[in-house]
Amino acid sequence: MSLLFILLLTIISMIFFISRFGGKPYPPGPRRLPVIGNTLMMACLTHRGLAKLASRYGGLFYLRMGAQDIVVVSTPDMARQILQTHQDQISNRPTSIALDYLSYGRANMAFADYSPWWRQMRKICVMKLFSRARVESWNSVRDELNHMLRDVASNANQAINLGELVFGFTEKIIYRAAFGSRLSDGGTEFIKIMQEFSKLFGSFNVCDFVPWMSRADPQGLKARLRKARGSLDTFIDSIIDQHIIKRKGKNIGDKDMVDELLAFYTEEGEAKAESDDLQATIKLTKNNIKGIIMDIMFGGTETVAAAIEWAMSELLKNPEELRKTQEELSNVVGLHRCVEEGDLEKLTYLKCVLKETLRLHPPLPFLPRAAAEDVYVAGYYIPAGSRVIINLWAMGHDGKCWNDEPEAFKPSRFLDVGAPDYRNNNFEFIPFGTGRRSCPGMQLGLHAFEMGLAHLLHCFNWELPDGMKPSQVDMSDMYGLSAPKATRLIAVPTPRLLCPIC
Repeated sequence: MSLLFILLLTIISMIFFISRFGGKPYPPGPRRLPVIGNTLMMACLTHRGLAKLASRYGGLFYLRMGAQDIVVVSTPDMARQILQTHQDQISNRPTSIALDYLSYGRANMAFADYSPWWRQMRKICVMKLFSRARVESWNSVRDELNHMLRDVASNANQAINLGELVFGFTEKIIYRAAFGSRLSDGGTEFIKIMQEFSKLFGSFNVCDFVPWMSRADPQGLKARLRKARGSLDTFIDSIIDQHIIKRKGKNIGDKDMVDELLAFYTEEGEAKAESDDLQATIKLTKNNIKGIIMDIMFGGTETVAAAIEWAMSELLKNPEELRKTQEELSNVVGLHRCVEEGDLEKLTYLKCVLKETLRLHPPLPFLPRAAAEDVYVAGYYIPAGSRVIINLWAMGHDGKCWNDEPEAFKPSRFLDVGAPDYRNNNFEFIPFGTGRRSCPGMQLGLHAFEMGLAHLLHCFNWELPDGMKPSQVDMSDMYGLSAPKATRLIAVPTPRLLCPIC
């Protein structure tokens, strides 16, 4: 009986394999087992693991994880094919159980498929939520920056957890821009909710690849998902309701992001755009608003905080680069005042430091896409529904793209004429994505990154604690939606300016 079962299973596997793969030119990749495919290689689904596989199988390779087709892109030429040549066929977002549930059925913008609704939402984000005209968002950067600098000054000459400090800085910026108030005890509760969301988004769920196991829930994730979304509902519903009451009073005052989104909402979920710039009728439900606020909190807090911490870590590990950056700040700004926004365009080397940090440590190591239909890329077949992963981390560390010591932190590489720039569709360097699904909050994120780093470097000198050598700085990262440092950066500040801190 057992022999008959094994024979039957083998026949079924062969039929499945032939019907699935026979005659179609799939991209190269590791050998697949019948039915389970490459599922035994799940541990390789990290930015580093996939980069290693790319060195063997090329810039476009294929994995079959259970029921999921995965195509991995690791070179600029292949990224251009996916993100530009075939963007009409590959502009959706891949699905997962956690993403679908926590985003209210993908009612947000970050995880929604490309559609007319998504295009309207992007317009709202670009023109309303993240535009330069939204001075409240930029003011939140300046005000919270001053609070952070005073915190550093009060702990001068002693070791501080710089990673935690900058994370708190970005939390407060985004919270204030979104909700119009400073982070309080209630806000701290909200941050805990967001941190749990982040863990769930980045967690590996075997049911995404083997759907028939979802009923059994072998990892026990369903209870965590329900609890996390319930906590968010409790917190944010009250904030939205307070904003609705404020709108009815017709004395809104300064608008935060919730106010801007409520311009497209009624209790029936139908509203007309209140701006000449958005003529179409747009429907926003409360779930849409909650989902978009979640996008903003994730997209701003973790990515900006990680970027500042990585930049400071790289500079402390490379003291000569730290010296050059601070020397430029002294020459351009002087030591008798703090950095002002007008100074930023003159700080050429600081901008190179930012770019080199984003090259080595992109805010998101992957750009996730999904194929909306069958498509052939570079002669290879990619079936509809495939998860397409553009490995930004791999391209940033590729010796063929960055032949001048690709693993080294060398900001001067961006001083060269013709050096890649994230605004010019150089596909080896697209930390914010490109095309129709590029990051709409890039300007606010870059502003917070640049201002935060400039002030930390200009207002203070920095040393490693307890006689630690630069070579001993831990530069390992963690895998998730973002790739933050595995260990927080600890450093010792001493005042540098000849005037009071801002």
